[in-house]
Amino acid sequence: MHISSTDLGLAARVQQLTKTYGTGDSAVRALDGVTVGIRRGEFTAIMGPSGSGKSTLMHVMAGLDAATSGRAWLGDTEITGLTDVELTILRRRRVGFVFQAFNLVPTLDALGNILLPFDLDGRRPSALERARIDRLVATLGLTSRLGHRPHELSGGQQQRVAIARALATAPDVVFADEPTGNLDSRSGREVLRLLSDASREHGQSIAMVTHDPVAASHADRVIVLGDGRIAADKPRQSAEEIAAFLLAGELTGPAAEVGA
Repeated sequence: MHISSTDLGLAARVQQLTKTYGTGDSAVRALDGVTVGIRRGEFTAIMGPSGSGKSTLMHVMAGLDAATSGRAWLGDTEITGLTDVELTILRRRRVGFVFQAFNLVPTLDALGNILLPFDLDGRRPSALERARIDRLVATLGLTSRLGHRPHELSGGQQQRVAIARALATAPDVVFADEPTGNLDSRSGREVLRLLSDASREHGQSIAMVTHDPVAASHADRVIVLGDGRIAADKPRQSAEEIAAFLLAGELTGPAAEVGA
């Protein structure tokens, strides 16, 4: 399927994307001709078994990894072939990341970690940006924890700091890689609610890699990968429905609505 490069409804997209690791007989094709887009203002879950290519897809979409062949865009900017410096600047200004391992800087307090994207960009937040950060901090319940370093925070608090950092610059798209994987169920639900709110109330585009049907049930859309290809593309599903079609082997079935 072809996705128009002028489609303003997509925050990120890839066209006929292939990613191969290794060479010769030991080569592994992690992605095989994938064409899909992440819609603006939508919370999308990307699922699939281990080795299906879901994290690789996210990394290429985010400009963290290069495609072997095919094309990739962030918004209307084609990132295929950009230099490392150009990619770094683009990611810093237009992409947010939430990682399973939090990836907070241990020597910085919570506020320092939240403001890190601005520091790396060599600037201070504008008054409008600072007001948005203050609202984020209050919404995330971090006001009393801003002076604490990561080792003084719980896992849920660290992940909330990571989410505030990812949303602080109002990026076009936020990529979250198993953001609830290291959290207890209560903290995990809280993180998922925050990501849902960021999409629904603030128009952020969220792409979340997860293996958890409960986490995926919070998303507006569920994309399933199998053997490096899109196996299913569904609107919001319950956790039970997601688990059922994963168990039913639908991973090898035809994809529906790919990129729609």
